[in-house]
Amino acid sequence: MFFNYLKVTLRNLRKNRVFSLINIAGLALGIATFLFILEYIAYERSVNTFHQNLPTLYRLLTQNREGDVWVDMSPPVGPLAKESFPEVRNFCRIAEHSANGIVSVDDGKRTPQSFREGRLAYADASFFTLFTFPLVRGTSTTALTRPNTVALSQTQARTYFGDKNPVGSTLTLSNQFGKTLYTVTAVYTDMPHNSDLAFDAIFSLQTLANPANLAGNDWARLDSFYGTYLTTFLQLPEQRPGSPADYKALEAKINKLAKQRNPDEQNRYLLQPAETIHLAASLSDVYQTSGSLGFVYLLSGIAGLILLIAWFNYINLSTAGALKRAKEVGVRKVIGAGRQQLIGQFLGESLLLNIVGFGLALGLVYSLQGVFNDFVKKDLSVSGLNTGGFWIVGLFLLIVGAVSSGGYVAFALTSFQPVQTLKGNLQKGKGGWLRKTLVVAQFSASVALVIATMVLYRQLQYMQNKDLGVRLAQRLVVKGPQVDQNGSFKAGTAALEDELNRLPYVKSFCQTSIVPGNFYNFSANGITKQVPRPGDEKKGYSMGIVDDRFLKTYEIGLAAGRNFTVGEAELGYEKSAKVMINETAARQLGFASPEKAVGQLINWGQPFEVVGVVKDYHHQGLQKAIEPAIFLPRRSVSDLTVQLTTDRMPEKIAQLERLYKASYPGNPFDYYFVDERFNEQYQSEQQYGQVFTVASALAIFIACLGLFGLAAFTTEQRKKEIGVRKVLGASVASIVTLLSKDFLKLVLIAIVIASPLAWWGMNQWLQNFAYKVELEWWIFALAGLLATGIAVLTVSFQSIKASIMNPVKSLRSE
Repeated sequence: MFFNYLKVTLRNLRKNRVFSLINIAGLALGIATFLFILEYIAYERSVNTFHQNLPTLYRLLTQNREGDVWVDMSPPVGPLAKESFPEVRNFCRIAEHSANGIVSVDDGKRTPQSFREGRLAYADASFFTLFTFPLVRGTSTTALTRPNTVALSQTQARTYFGDKNPVGSTLTLSNQFGKTLYTVTAVYTDMPHNSDLAFDAIFSLQTLANPANLAGNDWARLDSFYGTYLTTFLQLPEQRPGSPADYKALEAKINKLAKQRNPDEQNRYLLQPAETIHLAASLSDVYQTSGSLGFVYLLSGIAGLILLIAWFNYINLSTAGALKRAKEVGVRKVIGAGRQQLIGQFLGESLLLNIVGFGLALGLVYSLQGVFNDFVKKDLSVSGLNTGGFWIVGLFLLIVGAVSSGGYVAFALTSFQPVQTLKGNLQKGKGGWLRKTLVVAQFSASVALVIATMVLYRQLQYMQNKDLGVRLAQRLVVKGPQVDQNGSFKAGTAALEDELNRLPYVKSFCQTSIVPGNFYNFSANGITKQVPRPGDEKKGYSMGIVDDRFLKTYEIGLAAGRNFTVGEAELGYEKSAKVMINETAARQLGFASPEKAVGQLINWGQPFEVVGVVKDYHHQGLQKAIEPAIFLPRRSVSDLTVQLTTDRMPEKIAQLERLYKASYPGNPFDYYFVDERFNEQYQSEQQYGQVFTVASALAIFIACLGLFGLAAFTTEQRKKEIGVRKVLGASVASIVTLLSKDFLKLVLIAIVIASPLAWWGMNQWLQNFAYKVELEWWIFALAGLLATGIAVLTVSFQSIKASIMNPVKSLRSE
C-alpha cells in the first residue's frame, strides 16, 4: 500500500510540474533561510556556555540615580565582598584592555621584536579556576599568583617564542602603567570564538598593586587616581531548585554595606548572572563580542515569517488544485478507500514535498555557507545546531509544517461526497477564502519588511551624512608610542613634529588623548561654577585631554572665547588651570550663553578658568546625544592625528612610518583613518539593514512564487471563458485587467494592513537614537507601489499569455 501511495504521489507531482516546482522552490528557500538564522541563534546561545562554573558566576554592576548601569568597579570591591559575605566563595577582577600596549621580546637568539597588542588584560590569580580556559603548560591555581607574571595563549606563545617552551621566559610590557618585565608562567588554549572573554595574554593583576612597579603608587592611590576600571565577577553557591532569586538577597546585603560605609552613596550595586551577559544590554560594556537579545528575537521572527510564507504557498497552491483531484477522491471512495487512508496519502504527499524541500535547503545551506558567514562576520556551520536541541526544534517544525500545510487540503478533499464529486457538482469557490487570506498575510509581511528596510537605510544614511560639526575625512591617526628607550620620548616628539611641519602634504596635526569616534578620557562629577545650584555637584561631565592643535586639525569651531595657547598646553591643565567647555556643558553649568561662560571660574578640586566654549560636535555616533564635555590642555605623547592631502596616499603613509619609527624606536607603526573608525559605530544598523534587505527580498520572491502559481491556476480554470470573450471581441488589455484585478485587490488590502504595523514597529526602533529621521508618508507609498508593481508583473505574465492564446484551442472540446 505504501508503495502504491508513493507511486500515485510521484505521478501527481510529475503531472503538475509547475505547481510542484513552485512549492518545492518556495519551501527550499524558506527552510534554507530558517536554517541559516537557526545557525546564528544557536551560536549566540552557545557563547560562554563552555565555562563549567558559569551557573555560579555573577558580574557586579553599578546603577546611578538616572538608571544608567556601568560594569566598571574599583579594586577593593571584590575582596571586600568576599571578606564580608560568606556566600561569596571567590571573586575575580579583570582589567579589560587596560593592559593593551607594546610587548617587547628578546630571547637572545633573534633580533628583539616589538608587537602592539590590543587583546591584553590584567586578572586575579583566580582567573583560570573560575573560567574554563584549559592550560597546556603551567598550573591554573598558581599561574597568576605572583606579581610580574603572565599567561599566554598558544598562538601568542608561538608568535613570541616560536616552538620552544615559553615558561620561564621573559617579556616587557609598555602601557599606561609604565614599562614592566614579566615572566611567563603558563600557556592556555586559545580562547574559543564563542567566548566574550577574548585575550591573547593575561597579566597578573597583583603587579599593579606592587609599589616597585608603579614608582610608589600603592593600591589605594591607584584606586583614587585610575578610578573604576575593573570588571568584577563573584562566585556564589549553586542555586537551589525553586529559589532562583537567591543572589538578590546578596545584592541587598552589598547595598546595605555600601550605605553603612558611605551614607552619601547614590549608586546601587546589582548582580548580573554571567549566563545572561552575552545577550544582555551592552551597558558600558568592555566586551567587544557582546550580542543582542533583541537582534536574536528579530532574526527568530523573520525566520519564522519566511517559513510561514513558504507554507502558505503550499496551502494556496494545494487548495487551488484541489478541484482537479476531487474526482480522484470520489473514485477512490467508491471502490472502498477509507477517509483515513485518503488523509494519510495527502499528508504523505505534503511530508514528501517538505522533505524534498528540506533536502534542497540543506544543499543551499552548504553551498552558501561561506557567503552567509561573511555576511554575519561569524564562523558558523550546520554542525552548530547539534547542541541545545536545535535539530529537535527544526525537525519538530518540519513535521508540524508538513501536517499543518497539508492538513487543510487532506481533510477538505476527503470530506467531499463521492456522488457530488463524480457529477462535478462541487463549488468552485471552496477554499477561496483561505487562499485570499493567505495571500493577504504573505504580502502584508512582505510590505512591512520593505518599509522596515527603507527606514533602516534612511536612518543609516542620515547618520553617515549628517554634519557632525567635526571633519573626519583625510585624518590619519597613528597610535601613540609606549616604549620609551632611554627617555627619548620628548626628543623624539620634537624631531617628529619638526619633520611633519616640513611636509607639504601635511595640512595640520595634533597629539591628543581623545579621537572622535572613541571614548573621552574619563568622566567626572563634582564640577560646578563658583556659585553652584543645589544638585550641580552630582552632574556628570566627559573629560577630554587635548593640545592646542586639536580644534584646528579636526576643524571644530568655537562658539565663544579662544583656543588653548601653546604655553597652556605645555604646562598642562593642573598648572595652567585653564579649560574649554562645549555648549552643552555651558548650559548644564548654568551659563546664560557661551559668551557669558568665557572668563568664568568653575570648581573641580581647584578653580579653573573657562577660556573658550567649543561648538557642540558629535564626538561619538548619533545613537547618543551630545554629552556635556570639558576639554583639558596638555601636550603629551598620545595618539597622533595627521590631516593629509588625498593624492598618493600609500607613499605618504610609508614616509610617515619611517619618520615615526625613527622618532620612537621600538614602537610599531599602527594607524587607522578616523572616518572609517567612526562609521564602525553604525555596524549594528548596517547589519540590521542587510538582514531586512535579504529578508524582504526573499519574502517578496516566495510570495510571488505563490502568486504566480495561483495566477496560472486561475488562468487554466478560466481558459474557456477567455476563449469566449476573445471570440466576442474582447481586447488583450481587458482580459489582463479581468484576471489581475482580484489579485491586486488582495495586495492593496495587504498594504493597508502592513503600513500601520510597520509604522509602529519602526517608530519604536527609532526611539533608540538621539538623532533620527522622520517617518514620512512617501516611504509607505513607495513600498506599496513596489509591492503592487511586483504583483502586477507576476500576474500579468500569466494573464498576457492567456489573452494571446488562440481561442480555437481552448474551445475545441466544446
